[in-house]
Amino acid sequence: MNHYLQQLIEVAEIDKKIDSFEPRITEAKLEVNQVIKHKDNLTNEIALLQDDYTDICLKISKNEIHLEELNKKIEDIAHKWKMIKTEKENKSLTLEEEILKEQVTFANEEIERLSKNKTAKEEEISSRQAEVAALNTREQELRVSVQGVLDEIYKQREEVLHTKNELTRNMDPKITHFYEKIRKWARNTSVVPIYKRACGGCFIRLNDKLYIDIRKSEDIITCPHCGRILYVDENAPEQEKAPKTKAKKEPKMQEPSGLEAAE
Repeated sequence: MNHYLQQLIEVAEIDKKIDSFEPRITEAKLEVNQVIKHKDNLTNEIALLQDDYTDICLKISKNEIHLEELNKKIEDIAHKWKMIKTEKENKSLTLEEEILKEQVTFANEEIERLSKNKTAKEEEISSRQAEVAALNTREQELRVSVQGVLDEIYKQREEVLHTKNELTRNMDPKITHFYEKIRKWARNTSVVPIYKRACGGCFIRLNDKLYIDIRKSEDIITCPHCGRILYVDENAPEQEKAPKTKAKKEPKMQEPSGLEAAE
Protein backbone atom coordinates (compact mmCIF):
# COMPACT_ATOMS: atom_id res chain seq x y z
CA MET A 1 0.00 0.00 0.00
CA ASN A 2 1.45 3.36 -1.00
CA HIS A 3 2.24 6.04 1.56
CA TYR A 4 -0.44 8.48 0.39
CA LEU A 5 -3.23 5.93 0.58
CA GLN A 6 -2.10 4.90 4.06
CA GLN A 7 -2.34 8.54 5.14
CA LEU A 8 -5.89 8.78 3.77
CA ILE A 9 -6.88 5.64 5.66
CA GLU A 10 -5.50 7.15 8.88
CA VAL A 11 -7.34 10.43 8.29
CA ALA A 12 -10.59 8.57 7.57
CA GLU A 13 -10.25 6.60 10.82
CA ILE A 14 -9.61 9.81 12.76
CA ASP A 15 -12.70 11.42 11.19
CA LYS A 16 -14.75 8.43 12.36
CA LYS A 17 -13.49 9.02 15.90
CA ILE A 18 -14.31 12.73 15.66
CA ASP A 19 -17.85 12.00 14.47
CA SER A 20 -18.32 9.42 17.25
CA PHE A 21 -18.15 12.20 19.85
CA GLU A 22 -21.39 13.80 18.65
CA PRO A 23 -23.68 10.95 19.82
CA ARG A 24 -21.90 10.98 23.19
CA ILE A 25 -22.50 14.73 23.52
CA THR A 26 -26.15 14.30 22.52
CA GLU A 27 -26.60 11.50 25.07
CA ALA A 28 -25.00 13.56 27.83
CA LYS A 29 -27.35 16.47 27.06
CA LEU A 30 -30.42 14.25 26.58
CA GLU A 31 -32.10 14.80 29.96
CA VAL A 32 -31.32 18.52 29.93
CA ASN A 33 -32.80 18.86 26.44
CA GLN A 34 -35.91 16.92 27.52
CA VAL A 35 -36.40 19.34 30.41
CA ILE A 36 -35.91 22.33 28.08
CA LYS A 37 -38.43 20.90 25.58
CA HIS A 38 -40.99 20.33 28.35
CA LYS A 39 -40.40 23.85 29.65
CA ASP A 40 -40.84 25.32 26.14
CA ASN A 41 -44.13 23.43 25.73
CA LEU A 42 -45.38 24.78 29.05
CA THR A 43 -44.31 28.31 28.10
CA ASN A 44 -46.32 28.04 24.87
CA GLU A 45 -49.31 26.77 26.84
CA ILE A 46 -49.02 29.70 29.24
CA ALA A 47 -48.98 32.14 26.32
CA LEU A 48 -52.19 30.59 24.92
CA LEU A 49 -53.84 30.63 28.35
CA GLN A 50 -52.90 34.28 28.80
CA ASP A 51 -54.48 35.08 25.43
CA ASP A 52 -57.67 33.31 26.58
CA TYR A 53 -57.51 35.18 29.90
CA THR A 54 -57.21 38.54 28.14
CA ASP A 55 -60.14 37.65 25.87
CA ILE A 56 -62.30 36.70 28.87
CA CYS A 57 -61.45 39.95 30.67
CA LEU A 58 -62.45 41.90 27.55
CA LYS A 59 -65.79 40.07 27.35
CA ILE A 60 -66.48 40.72 31.04
CA SER A 61 -65.74 44.40 30.52
CA LYS A 62 -68.12 44.59 27.54
CA ASN A 63 -70.89 42.84 29.49
CA GLU A 64 -70.42 45.19 32.44
CA ILE A 65 -70.71 48.21 30.15
CA HIS A 66 -73.80 46.70 28.55
CA LEU A 67 -75.27 46.01 32.01
CA GLU A 68 -74.78 49.66 32.99
CA GLU A 69 -76.60 50.74 29.83
CA LEU A 70 -79.49 48.37 30.58
CA ASN A 71 -79.83 49.60 34.17
CA LYS A 72 -79.84 53.18 32.91
CA LYS A 73 -82.70 52.34 30.52
CA ILE A 74 -84.63 50.66 33.35
CA GLU A 75 -84.22 53.82 35.44
CA ASP A 76 -85.52 55.90 32.53
CA ILE A 77 -88.59 53.62 32.31
CA ALA A 78 -89.26 54.18 36.00
CA HIS A 79 -89.56 57.91 35.27
CA LYS A 80 -91.82 57.26 32.28
CA TRP A 81 -94.44 55.43 34.40
CA LYS A 82 -95.52 58.77 35.85
CA MET A 83 -96.34 60.10 32.36
CA ILE A 84 -98.43 57.16 31.09
CA LYS A 85 -101.92 58.17 29.95
CA THR A 86 -103.27 55.24 27.93
CA GLU A 87 -103.51 51.45 28.28
CA LYS A 88 -101.51 51.05 25.08
CA GLU A 89 -98.63 53.08 26.52
CA ASN A 90 -98.81 50.98 29.67
CA LYS A 91 -98.51 47.69 27.77
CA SER A 92 -95.71 49.00 25.59
CA LEU A 93 -93.71 50.25 28.56
CA THR A 94 -94.32 47.01 30.49
CA LEU A 95 -93.07 44.94 27.56
CA GLU A 96 -90.01 47.12 27.17
CA GLU A 97 -89.22 46.84 30.88
CA GLU A 98 -89.58 43.03 30.83
CA ILE A 99 -87.22 42.73 27.86
CA LEU A 100 -84.67 44.97 29.58
CA LYS A 101 -84.88 42.93 32.79
CA GLU A 102 -84.35 39.70 30.83
CA GLN A 103 -81.31 41.25 29.21
CA VAL A 104 -80.02 42.31 32.62
CA THR A 105 -80.45 38.75 33.91
CA PHE A 106 -78.63 37.34 30.90
CA ALA A 107 -75.80 39.89 31.26
CA ASN A 108 -75.38 39.05 34.94
CA GLU A 109 -75.34 35.31 34.20
CA GLU A 110 -72.79 35.84 31.42
CA ILE A 111 -70.56 37.92 33.71
CA GLU A 112 -70.79 35.19 36.38
CA ARG A 113 -69.91 32.47 33.82
CA LEU A 114 -67.00 34.47 32.43
CA SER A 115 -65.74 35.25 35.93
CA LYS A 116 -65.58 31.51 36.71
CA ASN A 117 -63.66 30.92 33.48
CA LYS A 118 -61.34 33.79 34.38
CA THR A 119 -60.59 32.23 37.78
CA ALA A 120 -59.98 28.83 36.15
CA LYS A 121 -57.56 30.37 33.66
CA GLU A 122 -55.73 32.18 36.46
CA GLU A 123 -55.30 28.86 38.29
CA GLU A 124 -54.08 27.09 35.13
CA ILE A 125 -51.58 29.85 34.40
CA SER A 126 -50.35 29.83 37.99
CA SER A 127 -49.98 26.04 37.97
CA ARG A 128 -47.96 26.01 34.75
CA GLN A 129 -45.79 28.89 35.91
CA ALA A 130 -44.97 26.87 39.03
CA GLU A 131 -44.04 23.90 36.80
CA VAL A 132 -41.78 26.13 34.71
CA ALA A 133 -40.08 27.43 37.85
CA ALA A 134 -39.48 23.85 39.03
CA LEU A 135 -38.12 22.89 35.61
CA ASN A 136 -35.76 25.88 35.64
CA THR A 137 -34.32 24.60 38.91
CA ARG A 138 -34.06 21.07 37.52
CA GLU A 139 -32.36 22.33 34.37
CA GLN A 140 -29.70 24.15 36.37
CA GLU A 141 -29.06 21.06 38.49
CA LEU A 142 -28.68 18.87 35.41
CA ARG A 143 -26.37 21.34 33.68
CA VAL A 144 -24.05 21.25 36.67
CA SER A 145 -24.10 17.45 36.84
CA VAL A 146 -23.38 16.87 33.13
CA GLN A 147 -20.83 19.65 32.68
CA GLY A 148 -17.99 17.49 33.95
CA VAL A 149 -18.94 14.73 31.50
CA LEU A 150 -19.14 17.21 28.63
CA ASP A 151 -15.81 18.79 29.52
CA GLU A 152 -14.11 15.39 29.36
CA ILE A 153 -15.75 14.58 25.99
CA TYR A 154 -14.74 17.97 24.57
CA LYS A 155 -11.18 17.46 25.83
CA GLN A 156 -10.95 14.05 24.15
CA ARG A 157 -12.39 15.46 20.93
CA GLU A 158 -9.84 18.28 20.89
CA GLU A 159 -7.04 15.76 21.29
CA VAL A 160 -8.29 13.76 18.30
CA LEU A 161 -8.72 16.95 16.26
CA HIS A 162 -5.14 17.91 17.11
CA THR A 163 -3.97 14.50 15.90
CA LYS A 164 -5.80 15.00 12.61
CA ASN A 165 -4.41 18.50 12.14
CA GLU A 166 -0.87 17.25 12.76
CA LEU A 167 -1.36 14.48 10.20
CA THR A 168 -2.98 16.60 7.48
CA ARG A 169 -0.41 19.37 7.93
CA ASN A 170 2.21 17.04 6.45
CA MET A 171 -0.02 15.69 3.67
CA ASP A 172 -0.25 16.79 0.06
CA PRO A 173 -3.03 19.46 -0.09
CA LYS A 174 -4.29 17.99 -3.38
CA ILE A 175 -4.88 14.65 -1.69
CA THR A 176 -6.68 16.12 1.33
CA HIS A 177 -8.86 18.26 -0.96
CA PHE A 178 -9.67 15.19 -3.03
CA TYR A 179 -10.64 13.29 0.14
CA GLU A 180 -12.78 16.13 1.50
CA LYS A 181 -14.71 16.32 -1.79
CA ILE A 182 -15.71 12.67 -1.40
CA ARG A 183 -16.39 13.03 2.34
CA LYS A 184 -19.00 15.72 1.66
CA TRP A 185 -21.44 13.04 0.59
CA ALA A 186 -19.85 9.73 1.68
CA ARG A 187 -19.09 10.87 5.26
CA ASN A 188 -17.41 8.04 7.18
CA THR A 189 -17.42 5.69 4.19
CA SER A 190 -15.15 7.90 2.07
CA VAL A 191 -12.24 5.43 2.22
CA VAL A 192 -13.32 1.78 2.26
CA PRO A 193 -11.64 -1.61 1.92
CA ILE A 194 -12.47 -4.13 -0.76
CA TYR A 195 -14.60 -6.92 0.66
CA LYS A 196 -14.84 -10.15 -1.33
CA ARG A 197 -13.76 -8.25 -4.45
CA ALA A 198 -16.58 -5.71 -3.99
CA CYS A 199 -16.53 -2.05 -2.93
CA GLY A 200 -16.89 -1.78 0.83
CA GLY A 201 -19.16 1.24 0.38
CA CYS A 202 -21.70 0.36 -2.33
CA PHE A 203 -20.95 -3.42 -2.29
CA ILE A 204 -20.94 -3.68 -6.08
CA ARG A 205 -18.44 -6.23 -7.38
CA LEU A 206 -15.32 -4.90 -9.09
CA ASN A 207 -13.97 -6.32 -12.35
CA ASP A 208 -10.74 -8.31 -12.25
CA LYS A 209 -8.60 -5.63 -13.92
CA LEU A 210 -9.62 -2.94 -11.47
CA TYR A 211 -9.10 -5.27 -8.53
CA ILE A 212 -5.55 -6.05 -9.68
CA ASP A 213 -4.88 -2.33 -10.28
CA ILE A 214 -5.96 -1.47 -6.75
CA ARG A 215 -3.70 -4.16 -5.30
CA LYS A 216 -0.64 -3.27 -7.32
CA SER A 217 -0.97 0.36 -8.43
CA GLU A 218 0.62 3.30 -6.65
CA ASP A 219 -2.33 5.49 -7.63
CA ILE A 220 -5.30 6.38 -5.47
CA ILE A 221 -8.23 4.63 -7.15
CA THR A 222 -11.94 5.23 -6.60
CA CYS A 223 -14.89 2.89 -7.08
CA PRO A 224 -16.27 3.29 -10.63
CA HIS A 225 -19.80 2.84 -9.26
CA CYS A 226 -19.95 5.15 -6.23
CA GLY A 227 -16.70 7.18 -6.24
CA ARG A 228 -15.34 6.09 -2.84
CA ILE A 229 -11.58 5.62 -2.38
CA LEU A 230 -10.69 1.92 -2.36
CA TYR A 231 -7.89 -0.05 -0.74
CA VAL A 232 -6.98 -3.65 0.04
CA ASP A 233 -7.05 -4.42 3.75
CA GLU A 234 -3.79 -6.25 4.43
CA ASN A 235 -5.16 -7.70 7.68
CA ALA A 236 -8.36 -9.10 6.22
CA PRO A 237 -8.18 -12.94 6.12
CA GLU A 238 -9.89 -13.19 2.74
CA GLN A 239 -7.37 -10.89 1.04
CA GLU A 240 -3.92 -11.83 -0.26
CA LYS A 241 -1.03 -9.72 0.92
CA ALA A 242 -0.34 -6.90 -1.49
CA PRO A 243 3.28 -6.61 -2.66
CA LYS A 244 5.27 -4.01 -0.71
CA THR A 245 6.56 -0.99 -2.62
CA LYS A 246 10.02 0.47 -2.18
CA ALA A 247 9.81 3.98 -3.52
CA LYS A 248 7.22 6.71 -2.84
CA LYS A 249 5.90 8.77 -5.67
CA GLU A 250 3.11 11.29 -5.99
CA PRO A 251 0.00 9.32 -6.90
CA LYS A 252 -2.49 10.01 -9.62
CA MET A 253 -6.00 10.60 -8.30
CA GLN A 254 -8.89 9.27 -10.25
CA GLU A 255 -11.84 11.67 -10.13
CA PRO A 256 -14.74 10.01 -8.28
CA SER A 257 -17.57 8.90 -10.51
CA GLY A 258 -21.12 8.00 -9.62
CA LEU A 259 -22.12 10.21 -6.70
CA GLU A 260 -19.64 13.04 -7.39
CA ALA A 261 -22.50 15.13 -8.72
CA ALA A 262 -24.01 15.10 -5.24
CA GLU A 263 -21.28 17.37 -3.81
